[in-house]
Order: sequence, then C-alpha cells, then structure tokens
Amino acid sequence: MVAGNGLQAQIQNKTVYGGNRNYISSFAAIPDGVLQQAQKYAEEGKTPLFFAKGKELQGMIAVADTIKDDSPQAISELQNMGIHVVMLTGDNEKTANAIGKQAGVDEVIAGVLPDGKEAVIRNLQKKGKTAMVGDGINDAPALTRADTGIAIGAGTDVAIDSADIVLMNSKLSDVSAAIRLSRKTLKNIHENLFWAFFYNLICIPLAAGLFKWKMNPMVGAAAMSLSSFTVCMNALRLNLFNIHDSSKDKKIHFKNEETSAEQTEKAVIHVDGMMCEHCESVVQKALEGIKGVQSAKADHTTGIVEMMITEKIPAERIDEVITKAGYKPVHEEQKHISHTKEYVVEGMMCEHCEATVKRALEELDGVEEAFADHNVNQVRVSFSKDVDETLIQQAIENKGYTFKGERK
Repeated sequence: MVAGNGLQAQIQNKTVYGGNRNYISSFAAIPDGVLQQAQKYAEEGKTPLFFAKGKELQGMIAVADTIKDDSPQAISELQNMGIHVVMLTGDNEKTANAIGKQAGVDEVIAGVLPDGKEAVIRNLQKKGKTAMVGDGINDAPALTRADTGIAIGAGTDVAIDSADIVLMNSKLSDVSAAIRLSRKTLKNIHENLFWAFFYNLICIPLAAGLFKWKMNPMVGAAAMSLSSFTVCMNALRLNLFNIHDSSKDKKIHFKNEETSAEQTEKAVIHVDGMMCEHCESVVQKALEGIKGVQSAKADHTTGIVEMMITEKIPAERIDEVITKAGYKPVHEEQKHISHTKEYVVEGMMCEHCEATVKRALEELDGVEEAFADHNVNQVRVSFSKDVDETLIQQAIENKGYTFKGERK
C-alpha cells in the first residue's frame, strides 16, 4: 500500500497498480479520452480509480459515497448556530467540491493524505474552537487533536476510542442535537448554581441572627430541603428538552469575530515546483501557518496560490515560508526569463534520490532549479534558457536513474 495514493501487488511476476491519477500516471500513460471521462465522473461527485499492469493501463472505475438524507439539513442547522462547517477529505478537488456543494458546507479541504488531517485540525484551531466528526482509522489522530472529537457509532473501534462523543444512531443530525443538549445542560448548571447561592445568601445571615431575628431550626431545615428540591427539579427539566428542535437555535459569538469575511482580502502568488496534490497540500499548510493568513488554495497545474488574508504580510515572509517548504516563489519580473518542463524519471526511491537528481540537473548550464518527487517518478525543471534534452538524460542516467522523457 502506498499511503494516500493506492496499492500495488505482484501477479504472475508482473506488478499491478491501483490508485489515483497521479500515482498511476507515473507508471502508465492514461489516454486523453479516459482522463476526460474521469473528469466528468469527478464533477458528478465520483472518485475515479485507475488500474495498470506493468506499464499498460487496464481500466478505470468510479466510486462514490452517497450523502445521507439528513446531512444537508444537519449542516444547515450547524451554520445557523454560527458554526463554520469544513469538509475534510482525501478525494480529489473536483469530486470533493461536487459533494461539498450538494451538502452545502462552507469550505472544502481536499487531497489530504492520511497523516494530514491532524495537521489541518491543528491549523484550524488557530482560528477558534474545533469539533471533528469522523469514523475511520485515518480520522483518529484528528479526533484526538480537536477540542471535541465526535465519532460515528458505526465507525471503526479506533475512531470511537479516540472521540469524546459517540453518535450511537450514526446520523449527522445528532451533531447539532448534541450541541443543543450541551448548551441546555450548561444553562441548567448556571441556573442551579444561582438558586443554590441565592438560598444560602439569604438564609445563612438570617440563621446567624441578622436584624436580631432568630430562625427556627425547623424553618432552616425546610429551606435547605427546598433548595435541594429546586435544584433537582430544575435538572430533571432536561428530560423534557427536544434536542432535535432547531427553532430556538442561537448563533455562537466568538471573541475573534473582528476577523470576519468582510475584512479579508484576496492575494495571489506564484509558486514553482508544485507537481501534485501533495505539493499543493504542503504549500497550503505552510502559508496557513503565517499569522494573518486565513486560508490558502494552491493549484499545481498553474502554479498559482490564492490566499485570504486578514492583514498585510511582507513579501519576504511569504518567500521565506515557501522556500523553507521546498518550493520557489516566482515574482512577476521573473516570469519572462524562465520556463518549466516535467520529466518522468524512474528509479528514485527516497528523498536522498530526489536530492541526487536535483543536484545533477542544477549543475547544467541553463537549469535554474529542479524539483524531484520519488512518489510520482517526476522531476520538474525550471530553465532560464533552452537546454538539450540529451544533456538532461545524460545527467540523470549518470547517477543511476532511468530517464523516460518529458511528461505529456
């Protein structure tokens, strides 16, 4: 298993692969017709999965999770409470956006690898309290990291053990019901504390002889009993509370509401070196770690990153973060002097291999920068002038790797 990408196995001395587009395209060429059909499936909310045997594409299937009937209503109720609803998924962006649109969520974060959900939750916690709803093994770290972890009752044992709350009916509408019940319980506790202190505040001074009035011990005992009776009866009123009644829902008011959507600005930057959805995720997380960056959305096909910011951020700070993440910020004045090509290179197995290929290519005259990714057998090279492909092939093969030419 290749985490976040797919599977591979051996059948009759041949390797077979199954997984997402980026993973399979590193082994086999995918025809344009198949890619167009895959895009159509993705836009319908289905996830296309590709299969290859050796270097030959065997076929594609599309799978989809159906949205439960109560999910759109449950999400609407959460939004009416003032809660920002985020859909966090490992699916590709087109599929995720299609499902997110059907469900009506506020934000979609797609292409998240299994070990990335916890990091996304940690980043969201910078903006306020978080609650995570999940049911799978991959959700367990995020459920633990969130301020409140909520597991679906039909989910895995690991997810249930990691959560603070378990929804026994496995319905998303129970999330809003749990919030209503928690609010009502907290209000009930405050009322009980008020009545307990109210009785003591009045009766204790009287029992002590205030105003020269002596309280009969029988009256004091009755008052104490009445206090306990009032608190118990008020608590039992929770049995009459309808947790699914959304007519009286009120919005949560956060202390940091001054950073509202109206006060955010959109900033666009260009980043070189992004080659896949994983690269997009790395860049997004790096930028969202900057104070003042509310969210970031990267597109490796265009090299464009869109950010929603709440304050002015120095360009040097953005460049520093992107560079530290392993990518290259491209400024407007640099665009006319460089161009980029992607090559397929097989044989890279680790980060050390990536570094070896990178150094070999950057020693060539005209190569501005090179970025290698062994997960997808891909090398992206930025040129300041034309370089003979034979020199590129020779530099790679001299280091013991196989050059397969430019990625189409």
